[in-house]
Amino acid sequence: MDSKTLQTLRRDAENICRSAIEASVPDAAIQRALAQLPPCQGRTVLVSIGKAGWQTAKAAYDALGSTIEHGVVVTKYGHSQGPIGDLAIYEAGHPVPDEHSVRATEAALAAVSGLCAKDRVLFLVSGGGSALFERPLVPLAELEDITGQMLACGADITQINTIRKRLSGVKGGRFAQLCAPAHVYAILLSDVIGDPPDMIASGPAYPDSTTTAQAMALVSRYGLTLSPQALDLLEQEPPKVLDNVTTVITGSVAQLCRDAAARAEALGYRTCLLTDRLQCEAREAGRFLSAMAGTHAGKGEKTAYILGGETVVHLTGHGLGGRNQELALAAAEGLAGLKAVVASVGSDGTDGPTDAAGGITDGATADALAALGISIDKTLANNDAYHALKACGGLIVTGPTGTNVNDITVLLV
Repeated sequence: MDSKTLQTLRRDAENICRSAIEASVPDAAIQRALAQLPPCQGRTVLVSIGKAGWQTAKAAYDALGSTIEHGVVVTKYGHSQGPIGDLAIYEAGHPVPDEHSVRATEAALAAVSGLCAKDRVLFLVSGGGSALFERPLVPLAELEDITGQMLACGADITQINTIRKRLSGVKGGRFAQLCAPAHVYAILLSDVIGDPPDMIASGPAYPDSTTTAQAMALVSRYGLTLSPQALDLLEQEPPKVLDNVTTVITGSVAQLCRDAAARAEALGYRTCLLTDRLQCEAREAGRFLSAMAGTHAGKGEKTAYILGGETVVHLTGHGLGGRNQELALAAAEGLAGLKAVVASVGSDGTDGPTDAAGGITDGATADALAALGISIDKTLANNDAYHALKACGGLIVTGPTGTNVNDITVLLV
């Protein structure tokens, strides 16, 4: 095995991922969206929610400054980077809402109460808002349990949000209703494949496009356990029309992939964008990429295959990890002996309930794990990719990045 080649491929793969994420930090995109902001005759109140909530709020405050009368920022634990003027900043639970999510949401609702038709709510939304911004219509413990059930069974984000928007007093357009008669100017940083605005953070300011039949079908498909109260709420439709909202989508996984491809080309790779809509089991994506590496590696041409999207993990064990770590580890066996690397990271800098953004494996990883007595199959069965990758130097750690536009995966051969 040519260790020097693998070291170069690993360095380049991580460089490509980090560079793409840095390019997707939303400051410029928020400022472009704000340039379209019409004049306001009344007060402007800012509410920013999501894992990029601090970064988007900072960009808006830098652009608008004192024209913002007051505001509330709700982001994930560890994602605040300090004060922003007089804005109230809260940190709360993700991917499962907690008491801090509810407390922060009540502060946001207080901030937008009593507004008149001349006033405006500048609503900045990024991924993670579904957990961070919550007024539950069922006991919080039950909402936490339902969210956990759907995460464990491998439901994708649109399926999860179809259920939980019906169990919330602020999702599915209900936040916009509570802001009325003020106008809501919503700027969305998309973390959902295809950018459906009613699914980004469960659409607090966008009409719902789903049906009660779809929600009930998901309960049956995944065997979810819900109380009679929750089942009754699933039968009630969220708002289908809103007349006080303007929505702008800025930033997405498609741009993340384009930025990754540009960096790969700058490093001398022929690039191929495989998809910006990756949606499947994480370990299946990893095995597919290693199979591709088996076909294309060793032919003398530096090639980068770029993928964006969001895979899912079906929990069967009790280990620690995330979808990107599981994808990378699942690729390791098929990469064995090849001049190839697979790296996969979450653009927000966190992958599952860990301090890692994702993982990276190469043609030497399987042997390294075997030498440590670590079985890839057993590790995947226990969903414990974090500890396996940590043992062989395969974790990618970025810290919170200030953005959230799905995941980026790179195969270099």
